[in-house]
Amino acid sequence: MNVPPSERHDELIPTRQSLLERLKDLDDSESWREFFEIYWRLIYNVALKAGLPEVEAQEVVQETVIAISRHIDEFEYDPKRGSFKNYLLKMTRWRILDRVRKLENERKNLVRHPEADASESTRRTSTVDRIPDPDGDGISAVWEEEWRRNLLEAALERVKDRVAPRHFQVFYSCVLKEQPVQTVCRMFGVNAAQVYMIKHRVSAQIKKQMKLLEKRACLGAEGQKV
Repeated sequence: MNVPPSERHDELIPTRQSLLERLKDLDDSESWREFFEIYWRLIYNVALKAGLPEVEAQEVVQETVIAISRHIDEFEYDPKRGSFKNYLLKMTRWRILDRVRKLENERKNLVRHPEADASESTRRTSTVDRIPDPDGDGISAVWEEEWRRNLLEAALERVKDRVAPRHFQVFYSCVLKEQPVQTVCRMFGVNAAQVYMIKHRVSAQIKKQMKLLEKRACLGAEGQKV
C-alpha cells in the first residue's frame, strides 16, 4: 500500500463531527480521502513504534480504515462516553494485536517445520518480542506520545500561516533547530531581546492552537471491537 503524504496539516489531529457524519455516506470519496489524510500517519507511526515491520504497519492502517468504514453507521457522539481519539486508539490497538498474532503464528509454523529457514525464524521471534502487549499500557503510551507530536505539528502549521514569515523562521531556528541565540541573531539581523520576544509570542500562539485542536478532537464515539 502506497501511503500518500498528508496535505492537510491543519486537520492532522482533530476530526470534526461534521466530517464523521459525512463518512456515513460511503460514496463520499472526498470525505474518506480527507479522513485518511488526517489519520493515516498517526496510525502508521504508532504501529511502527509498537515494533511492527513497515509492511505490517501499512496493513494496520488499511485494516483500521476498512473497519471504520464498515461500522461508521454505529458511531455515536457522546462526550461522556469517550472521545473519538480514544475510539480510534481502540480500533488501532485491535488491528495491531491481529498483526502480532499473525507474526506469532508464522513464527510457530517455522519452528515446527525442520526445513524452516533458521534465520527467518529468528527474525520473526525478534520482531514479536519487540512488540509491547497491545492489551497493556505500552500501546496507549505510544499513542499518546504520537498524538501529541502530531498535534504539535498541526499547531505549527497553523501558526506558520498566522505570523510574519521572518518571525516564524527565527522561532524555528532558535527552538526547533536549537541553534544558539547569537547564531540566530547573526542570521536574521536581530538582537537577543528580539529573539526572546519572538520566541515567547510564537510559543504562546502554538500553545493556544494546540488547546484549540485538542478541544476539537474531543468528540464522543464509543463502540465494541469490530
